[in-house]
Amino acid sequence: MEFGVFILAQQRGYHQSSREVIRNSVEQTVAAEAAGFDNAWYAEHHFNNYSLSPSPLMTVAHCAGRTSRIRLGTAVCILPLYQPLRLLAEVGFADTVSDGRLDLGVGSGYQDFEFQRFGTSLEDAHELYAEMMDVLQLGLTEKLFSYDGKHLKIPPTSIAVRTVQEPLPPIWVTSGNPNTLGKAMREGHNLFVTALLKGLDGVHDLRTRLEGIAEKEGRKLEGTKFGFLRCAFASDNPAEVDSYLDNARFQRRLSESLKFRRAQSEDGYLIKEEPSPTDVTFDELRSNLPVGNVNQVIDRMLEEISILKPDHIAIQTQLGDFDQKTMLEQIELWGERIIPAIRKELGTDTAQARDAA
Repeated sequence: MEFGVFILAQQRGYHQSSREVIRNSVEQTVAAEAAGFDNAWYAEHHFNNYSLSPSPLMTVAHCAGRTSRIRLGTAVCILPLYQPLRLLAEVGFADTVSDGRLDLGVGSGYQDFEFQRFGTSLEDAHELYAEMMDVLQLGLTEKLFSYDGKHLKIPPTSIAVRTVQEPLPPIWVTSGNPNTLGKAMREGHNLFVTALLKGLDGVHDLRTRLEGIAEKEGRKLEGTKFGFLRCAFASDNPAEVDSYLDNARFQRRLSESLKFRRAQSEDGYLIKEEPSPTDVTFDELRSNLPVGNVNQVIDRMLEEISILKPDHIAIQTQLGDFDQKTMLEQIELWGERIIPAIRKELGTDTAQARDAA
Protein backbone atom coordinates (compact mmCIF):
# COMPACT_ATOMS: atom_id res chain seq x y z
CA MET A 1 0.00 0.00 0.00
CA GLU A 2 1.43 3.35 -1.08
CA PHE A 3 0.65 6.65 0.62
CA GLY A 4 0.85 10.17 -0.73
CA VAL A 5 0.09 13.73 0.26
CA PHE A 6 -2.21 15.69 -2.03
CA ILE A 7 -1.22 19.36 -2.03
CA LEU A 8 -3.96 21.64 -3.32
CA ALA A 9 -2.31 24.95 -2.32
CA GLN A 10 -5.46 26.80 -1.35
CA GLN A 11 -5.80 30.41 -0.25
CA ARG A 12 -8.84 31.01 1.92
CA GLY A 13 -8.32 34.75 2.20
CA TYR A 14 -5.86 37.59 1.92
CA HIS A 15 -4.48 36.75 5.37
CA GLN A 16 -2.50 34.16 3.37
CA SER A 17 -0.05 35.52 0.81
CA SER A 18 0.63 33.57 -2.38
CA ARG A 19 4.27 33.29 -1.28
CA GLU A 20 3.19 31.67 1.99
CA VAL A 21 0.88 29.21 0.25
CA ILE A 22 3.55 28.05 -2.20
CA ARG A 23 6.20 27.87 0.52
CA ASN A 24 3.86 25.68 2.57
CA SER A 25 3.45 23.34 -0.41
CA VAL A 26 7.20 22.83 -0.60
CA GLU A 27 7.52 22.38 3.16
CA GLN A 28 4.81 19.73 3.12
CA THR A 29 6.64 17.87 0.36
CA VAL A 30 9.91 17.84 2.31
CA ALA A 31 8.06 16.75 5.47
CA ALA A 32 6.26 13.98 3.57
CA GLU A 33 9.53 12.54 2.33
CA ALA A 34 11.01 12.65 5.84
CA ALA A 35 7.88 10.89 7.17
CA GLY A 36 8.18 8.06 4.66
CA PHE A 37 5.33 8.92 2.28
CA ASP A 38 5.72 7.45 -1.20
CA ASN A 39 4.35 10.37 -3.23
CA ALA A 40 3.57 14.06 -3.20
CA TRP A 41 0.87 15.21 -5.62
CA TYR A 42 0.32 18.77 -6.92
CA ALA A 43 -2.91 20.16 -8.35
CA GLU A 44 -3.39 22.52 -11.29
CA HIS A 45 -5.83 25.43 -11.23
CA HIS A 46 -5.84 29.03 -12.38
CA PHE A 47 -7.06 32.58 -11.77
CA ASN A 48 -8.69 32.24 -8.35
CA ASN A 49 -8.06 31.18 -4.78
CA TYR A 50 -9.34 27.61 -5.14
CA SER A 51 -5.74 26.61 -5.79
CA LEU A 52 -2.52 28.56 -6.30
CA SER A 53 -0.84 25.72 -8.21
CA PRO A 54 -0.68 26.88 -11.85
CA SER A 55 1.95 24.40 -13.06
CA PRO A 56 2.38 21.07 -11.27
CA LEU A 57 5.31 20.19 -13.50
CA MET A 58 7.14 23.34 -12.32
CA THR A 59 6.43 22.30 -8.74
CA VAL A 60 7.77 18.81 -9.46
CA ALA A 61 10.94 20.30 -10.95
CA HIS A 62 11.48 22.58 -7.95
CA CYS A 63 10.73 19.93 -5.33
CA ALA A 64 13.01 17.49 -7.12
CA GLY A 65 15.89 19.62 -5.89
CA ARG A 66 14.58 19.62 -2.32
CA THR A 67 14.05 15.85 -2.10
CA SER A 68 15.80 12.64 -3.09
CA ARG A 69 13.41 9.70 -2.75
CA ILE A 70 9.74 10.63 -2.77
CA ARG A 71 7.92 10.38 -6.09
CA LEU A 72 6.46 13.64 -7.36
CA GLY A 73 3.16 13.70 -9.22
CA THR A 74 0.90 16.01 -11.17
CA ALA A 75 -2.71 15.71 -10.05
CA VAL A 76 -3.47 16.67 -12.62
CA CYS A 77 -2.16 18.40 -15.73
CA ILE A 78 -5.33 19.70 -17.42
CA LEU A 79 -4.47 18.55 -20.93
CA PRO A 80 -6.86 20.75 -22.98
CA LEU A 81 -5.17 23.85 -21.53
CA TYR A 82 -1.70 22.89 -22.83
CA GLN A 83 0.26 23.41 -26.00
CA PRO A 84 1.12 19.76 -26.71
CA LEU A 85 4.75 20.08 -27.76
CA ARG A 86 5.65 22.30 -24.82
CA LEU A 87 3.96 19.81 -22.50
CA LEU A 88 6.01 16.94 -23.92
CA ALA A 89 9.26 18.85 -23.46
CA GLU A 90 8.36 19.84 -19.89
CA VAL A 91 7.39 16.28 -18.99
CA GLY A 92 10.82 15.14 -20.20
CA PHE A 93 12.52 17.90 -18.24
CA ALA A 94 10.60 17.23 -15.00
CA ASP A 95 11.33 13.50 -15.17
CA THR A 96 14.99 14.21 -15.88
CA VAL A 97 15.64 16.64 -13.03
CA SER A 98 13.74 14.37 -10.61
CA ASP A 99 15.90 11.44 -11.77
CA GLY A 100 12.88 9.46 -12.90
CA ARG A 101 10.54 10.23 -10.01
CA LEU A 102 7.70 11.79 -12.01
CA ASP A 103 4.17 10.39 -11.87
CA LEU A 104 2.17 12.03 -14.66
CA GLY A 105 -1.44 12.59 -13.64
CA VAL A 106 -3.72 13.93 -16.39
CA GLY A 107 -7.34 15.02 -16.74
CA SER A 108 -9.69 16.93 -18.99
CA GLY A 109 -10.66 19.72 -16.56
CA TYR A 110 -14.05 20.97 -15.43
CA GLN A 111 -13.80 24.66 -14.53
CA ASP A 112 -15.22 26.76 -17.37
CA PHE A 113 -13.74 29.86 -15.71
CA GLU A 114 -10.27 28.53 -16.56
CA PHE A 115 -11.11 27.38 -20.08
CA GLN A 116 -12.53 30.78 -21.07
CA ARG A 117 -9.32 32.54 -20.05
CA PHE A 118 -7.16 30.12 -21.99
CA GLY A 119 -9.29 30.60 -25.09
CA THR A 120 -10.41 26.97 -24.98
CA SER A 121 -13.95 25.64 -25.03
CA LEU A 122 -15.05 23.35 -22.23
CA GLU A 123 -17.37 21.73 -24.78
CA ASP A 124 -14.30 20.53 -26.70
CA ALA A 125 -12.50 19.33 -23.56
CA HIS A 126 -13.06 15.60 -24.03
CA GLU A 127 -12.08 15.62 -27.71
CA LEU A 128 -9.00 17.71 -26.95
CA TYR A 129 -8.10 15.49 -24.04
CA ALA A 130 -8.30 12.37 -26.22
CA GLU A 131 -6.04 13.90 -28.88
CA MET A 132 -3.60 15.18 -26.25
CA MET A 133 -3.38 11.67 -24.80
CA ASP A 134 -2.53 10.32 -28.26
CA VAL A 135 0.17 12.95 -28.72
CA LEU A 136 1.52 12.47 -25.20
CA GLN A 137 2.12 8.78 -25.71
CA LEU A 138 3.48 9.19 -29.25
CA GLY A 139 5.82 12.01 -28.30
CA LEU A 140 7.23 10.22 -25.25
CA THR A 141 7.79 6.88 -26.99
CA GLU A 142 8.76 7.82 -30.56
CA LYS A 143 11.96 9.63 -31.54
CA LEU A 144 10.14 11.28 -34.44
CA PHE A 145 6.37 11.58 -34.59
CA SER A 146 3.55 13.47 -36.28
CA TYR A 147 -0.17 13.80 -35.63
CA ASP A 148 -3.17 14.75 -37.72
CA GLY A 149 -6.26 15.13 -35.56
CA LYS A 150 -9.39 17.26 -35.56
CA HIS A 151 -7.92 19.79 -33.13
CA LEU A 152 -4.17 19.06 -33.16
CA LYS A 153 -1.97 19.10 -36.26
CA ILE A 154 1.70 18.34 -35.64
CA PRO A 155 4.32 18.00 -38.40
CA PRO A 156 7.19 15.51 -37.94
CA THR A 157 8.73 16.53 -34.63
CA SER A 158 11.31 15.21 -32.17
CA ILE A 159 11.34 16.07 -28.47
CA ALA A 160 14.88 16.84 -27.32
CA VAL A 161 14.69 16.10 -23.58
CA ARG A 162 13.66 12.49 -23.12
CA THR A 163 12.20 10.99 -19.96
CA VAL A 164 14.45 8.94 -17.69
CA GLN A 165 11.65 6.42 -17.13
CA GLU A 166 11.17 4.17 -20.14
CA PRO A 167 9.14 4.00 -22.19
CA LEU A 168 7.41 6.84 -20.29
CA PRO A 169 6.49 7.87 -16.72
CA PRO A 170 3.46 6.20 -15.13
CA ILE A 171 0.30 7.92 -16.34
CA TRP A 172 -2.55 8.44 -13.86
CA VAL A 173 -5.98 9.34 -15.21
CA THR A 174 -8.72 11.08 -13.28
CA SER A 175 -12.15 11.65 -14.76
CA GLY A 176 -15.84 11.52 -14.01
CA ASN A 177 -16.43 10.01 -17.44
CA PRO A 178 -16.64 6.19 -17.41
CA ASN A 179 -15.55 5.99 -21.05
CA THR A 180 -12.38 7.93 -20.23
CA LEU A 181 -11.64 5.63 -17.29
CA GLY A 182 -12.37 2.60 -19.44
CA LYS A 183 -9.93 3.80 -22.11
CA ALA A 184 -7.31 4.32 -19.41
CA MET A 185 -7.81 0.72 -18.27
CA ARG A 186 -7.43 -0.56 -21.84
CA GLU A 187 -4.22 1.39 -22.31
CA GLY A 188 -2.73 0.17 -19.03
CA HIS A 189 -2.75 3.48 -17.18
CA ASN A 190 -3.38 4.03 -13.48
CA LEU A 191 -6.54 5.69 -12.16
CA PHE A 192 -7.02 8.40 -9.54
CA VAL A 193 -10.47 8.38 -7.90
CA THR A 194 -12.29 9.95 -4.96
CA ALA A 195 -15.43 9.49 -2.89
CA LEU A 196 -15.36 13.24 -2.10
CA LEU A 197 -16.71 13.77 1.44
CA LYS A 198 -18.98 10.73 1.35
CA GLY A 199 -18.93 7.90 3.85
CA LEU A 200 -18.76 4.12 3.56
CA ASP A 201 -21.75 4.00 1.22
CA GLY A 202 -19.89 6.32 -1.12
CA VAL A 203 -16.79 4.13 -0.95
CA HIS A 204 -18.94 1.05 -1.72
CA ASP A 205 -20.54 2.88 -4.65
CA LEU A 206 -17.13 3.88 -5.99
CA ARG A 207 -15.89 0.29 -5.93
CA THR A 208 -19.06 -0.90 -7.67
CA ARG A 209 -18.69 1.81 -10.33
CA LEU A 210 -15.06 0.91 -11.02
CA GLU A 211 -15.90 -2.80 -11.22
CA GLY A 212 -18.66 -1.99 -13.69
CA ILE A 213 -16.26 -0.03 -15.92
CA ALA A 214 -13.72 -2.86 -15.78
CA GLU A 215 -16.38 -5.45 -16.61
CA LYS A 216 -17.51 -3.42 -19.61
CA GLU A 217 -13.90 -3.48 -20.82
CA GLY A 218 -13.74 -7.23 -20.30
CA ARG A 219 -11.26 -6.83 -17.46
CA LYS A 220 -10.83 -7.42 -13.76
CA LEU A 221 -10.40 -4.27 -11.67
CA GLU A 222 -7.50 -5.96 -9.86
CA GLY A 223 -5.51 -5.60 -13.07
CA THR A 224 -5.60 -1.80 -12.85
CA LYS A 225 -3.60 0.19 -10.32
CA PHE A 226 -5.62 3.00 -8.78
CA GLY A 227 -5.22 5.66 -6.14
CA PHE A 228 -7.82 6.98 -3.71
CA LEU A 229 -7.91 10.67 -2.81
CA ARG A 230 -9.22 11.13 0.74
CA CYS A 231 -9.67 13.73 3.46
CA ALA A 232 -8.37 12.26 6.73
CA PHE A 233 -7.01 13.71 9.96
CA ALA A 234 -5.92 12.26 13.30
CA SER A 235 -5.91 14.22 16.56
CA ASP A 236 -7.02 13.98 20.18
CA ASN A 237 -7.86 17.69 19.96
CA PRO A 238 -11.47 18.17 18.76
CA ALA A 239 -10.72 21.77 17.73
CA GLU A 240 -8.02 20.58 15.31
CA VAL A 241 -10.35 17.99 13.82
CA ASP A 242 -13.10 20.60 13.43
CA SER A 243 -10.69 23.03 11.75
CA TYR A 244 -9.66 20.34 9.27
CA LEU A 245 -13.30 19.46 8.54
CA ASP A 246 -14.16 23.14 8.13
CA ASN A 247 -11.41 23.52 5.55
CA ALA A 248 -12.45 20.30 3.80
CA ARG A 249 -15.97 21.67 3.46
CA PHE A 250 -14.56 24.99 2.23
CA GLN A 251 -12.66 23.11 -0.50
CA ARG A 252 -15.76 21.24 -1.56
CA ARG A 253 -17.93 24.37 -1.62
CA LEU A 254 -15.52 26.20 -3.92
CA SER A 255 -15.03 23.20 -6.19
CA GLU A 256 -18.77 22.75 -6.69
CA SER A 257 -19.27 26.48 -7.12
CA LEU A 258 -16.74 26.51 -9.96
CA LYS A 259 -17.93 23.27 -11.52
CA PHE A 260 -21.59 24.28 -11.61
CA ARG A 261 -20.81 27.91 -12.47
CA ARG A 262 -22.23 29.36 -9.27
CA ALA A 263 -18.97 31.10 -8.39
CA GLN A 264 -19.36 34.64 -7.08
CA SER A 265 -16.57 37.10 -6.31
CA GLU A 266 -16.60 40.65 -5.03
CA ASP A 267 -13.15 41.48 -6.38
CA GLY A 268 -12.79 39.12 -9.36
CA TYR A 269 -10.39 36.85 -7.51
CA LEU A 270 -11.49 35.56 -4.11
CA ILE A 271 -14.48 33.26 -4.57
CA LYS A 272 -17.21 33.81 -2.02
CA GLU A 273 -17.70 30.81 0.19
CA GLU A 274 -21.39 29.99 0.23
CA PRO A 275 -23.28 26.93 1.50
CA SER A 276 -23.69 24.25 -1.15
CA PRO A 277 -26.85 22.24 -1.83
CA THR A 278 -24.75 19.16 -1.00
CA ASP A 279 -23.38 20.54 2.29
CA VAL A 280 -23.07 18.11 5.17
CA THR A 281 -22.82 18.93 8.87
CA PHE A 282 -19.68 18.45 10.95
CA ASP A 283 -21.36 15.49 12.64
CA GLU A 284 -21.96 13.91 9.23
CA LEU A 285 -18.37 14.62 8.20
CA ARG A 286 -17.05 13.01 11.38
CA SER A 287 -19.14 9.97 10.55
CA ASN A 288 -18.18 9.94 6.87
CA LEU A 289 -14.42 10.48 7.03
CA PRO A 290 -11.38 8.90 8.69
CA VAL A 291 -11.05 11.55 11.41
CA GLY A 292 -10.65 11.31 15.19
CA ASN A 293 -7.91 9.87 17.34
CA VAL A 294 -5.13 7.78 15.82
CA ASN A 295 -6.80 4.43 16.45
CA GLN A 296 -10.10 5.64 15.01
CA VAL A 297 -8.36 6.84 11.85
CA ILE A 298 -6.42 3.59 11.47
CA ASP A 299 -9.55 1.47 11.94
CA ARG A 300 -11.58 3.57 9.51
CA MET A 301 -8.84 3.61 6.88
CA LEU A 302 -8.56 -0.18 7.11
CA GLU A 303 -12.33 -0.49 6.71
CA GLU A 304 -12.30 1.72 3.62
CA ILE A 305 -9.32 -0.14 2.18
CA SER A 306 -11.11 -3.46 2.66
CA ILE A 307 -14.05 -2.13 0.62
CA LEU A 308 -12.29 -0.18 -2.14
CA LYS A 309 -9.00 -2.14 -2.34
CA PRO A 310 -6.90 0.74 -3.71
CA ASP A 311 -3.17 0.50 -4.34
CA HIS A 312 -2.47 4.05 -3.25
CA ILE A 313 -4.04 6.52 -0.81
CA ALA A 314 -3.44 10.27 -1.14
CA ILE A 315 -4.31 12.35 1.92
CA GLN A 316 -5.44 15.96 1.42
CA THR A 317 -3.01 18.10 3.41
CA GLN A 318 -3.30 21.69 2.15
CA LEU A 319 -6.93 22.71 2.43
CA GLY A 320 -8.09 26.29 3.00
CA ASP A 321 -6.12 28.06 5.69
CA PHE A 322 -5.43 25.09 7.93
CA ASP A 323 -2.52 25.79 10.27
CA GLN A 324 0.77 24.81 8.64
CA LYS A 325 2.61 23.85 11.85
CA THR A 326 -0.25 21.53 12.81
CA MET A 327 -0.28 19.97 9.33
CA LEU A 328 3.47 19.34 9.36
CA GLU A 329 3.00 17.58 12.71
CA GLN A 330 0.12 15.62 11.15
CA ILE A 331 2.30 14.44 8.27
CA GLU A 332 4.91 13.29 10.78
CA LEU A 333 2.22 11.49 12.80
CA TRP A 334 1.08 9.56 9.73
CA GLY A 335 4.65 8.53 9.06
CA GLU A 336 5.39 7.47 12.63
CA ARG A 337 2.15 5.72 13.61
CA ILE A 338 -0.67 5.55 11.07
CA ILE A 339 1.05 4.32 7.91
CA PRO A 340 3.13 1.65 9.72
CA ALA A 341 0.02 0.40 11.57
CA ILE A 342 -2.00 0.14 8.35
CA ARG A 343 0.81 -1.61 6.50
CA LYS A 344 1.34 -4.02 9.37
CA GLU A 345 -2.36 -4.90 9.42
CA LEU A 346 -2.31 -5.38 5.64
CA GLY A 347 0.79 -7.56 5.93
CA THR A 348 3.09 -5.07 4.21
CA ASP A 349 6.46 -4.57 5.84
CA THR A 350 7.11 -0.82 6.13
CA ALA A 351 10.83 -0.99 5.42
CA GLN A 352 10.29 -3.16 2.35
CA ALA A 353 7.54 -0.84 1.13
CA ARG A 354 9.82 2.18 1.41
CA ASP A 355 12.70 0.42 -0.33
CA ALA A 356 10.40 -0.50 -3.20
CA ALA A 357 9.10 3.07 -3.57
